[in-house]
Formats: sequence, C-alpha cells, structure tokens
Amino acid sequence: MNITVCIVEDDAELRENISSYINASPGFECLGAYGTAEEALTAIPRQNPQIAIVDINLPGMNGIQCVRNLAQILPALQITMFTVYEDTHRIFDALAAGACGYLLKSTRPEKLLEAIREIHQGGSPMTSHIARKVVQAFKPAASTVLSVNQLSVREQQVLDLLAQGYPYKVIATNLGLSLSTIRTYVQRIYEKLHVQCRTDAVVKYLGATPVGHRPF
Repeated sequence: MNITVCIVEDDAELRENISSYINASPGFECLGAYGTAEEALTAIPRQNPQIAIVDINLPGMNGIQCVRNLAQILPALQITMFTVYEDTHRIFDALAAGACGYLLKSTRPEKLLEAIREIHQGGSPMTSHIARKVVQAFKPAASTVLSVNQLSVREQQVLDLLAQGYPYKVIATNLGLSLSTIRTYVQRIYEKLHVQCRTDAVVKYLGATPVGHRPF
C-alpha cells in the first residue's frame, strides 16, 4: 500500500517538482499539492493523507498556523515542515503546533523520501543541523538550571502552564489570579531566565526541569 502525501508549498515549480517526484517513486502517492494554507485546509481533510509536507512561509495564513489547524482537524495526520529557515524560534513554534519533523528545502529528493518513510513509521525526521539545534536547546546547562531554580513556586506554576500551551487568560483562571498579575509574573520569569519571549522561556524550563520535579 502506498504512503499517501499532500504538499503545501507556495513555490509552484518546487511544488510540482516534489509532487511529480513522489508520484514517480514506488510506494508513494501525492494526493494533492496546494499553494496556500487556505486551499490545503479545504482539500486535505477530504483527502485524508497519511503525511503532509508544509512550508512555513506561506502567503496569507502561515505554515505554522496551517499545521496547528490541520493537527486539530486530522489528529492522525503526520506533518513535517519544509522550509529554508533554521532559527530556533521557528523550529520550536512548528513542533509546538504539531509538526513531527522539520526539513530544509536543501534536502535532496531521495532524502525527502527517506524522511517521509521515517515519519510514516513513527519517527521525527530532521536534518542534522536542525537536530543539533534541538539537542542544544534542551541540553540542561548548569546556568539554565540555576536560573530556573531562582523562580518562585508561583512563577514555576505559571511557567509550567505556559509550557503546556495555555493562554494568559486560562492561566489566570486556573491559578485564581488576575490577568495583570499573570503578566507581571511572566515579565519576572523573562527577567530571571534572561529571555525575551515565551518560546525561549519554555525551552529553558523544559531543558532544566525533569518532569517529576515540575509543580503540576
């Protein structure tokens, strides 16, 4: 039985090249190729492929939001990002949205097929550069552990809920605090961890705090 794939890529030539290569490869079938997230969200749920390859930098709705929506509609769909970007923020935003893999567009065609096969078998394919970034981000450096340990119990509770993806309003309700108080805690967390955004704070927290030692 063929591994079924859909592609979301705004570059028409690249989109056609990938879909043609997949269809010409034994054991693989491209069910559809789309230039926008909006088109993909309309068509892919009807086609119900096993795997989707999604570009991050799409016109209109971006690829990360497309992944998040597809993951909600089709929980069994395995998604890998296909992009020119290597920065840590985009990598973790994509993975947090529901992507299972992260590949660069410089990936050779035969390696792309290997990645599709790997994700179909339950793996999380990443190019070596991306994998190194992920490992480095989660490696618990001593300074990171020290920074997390400087957080108060309440700050760790807030950060734990941030790490689970909850918005400020839900965190405030769960902890019985006001929205402005949550914002104050978040700002203190940023200052103590020496970060400037939620993603970096979560990465530091997850890398430094074993699951059994988290407040929730």
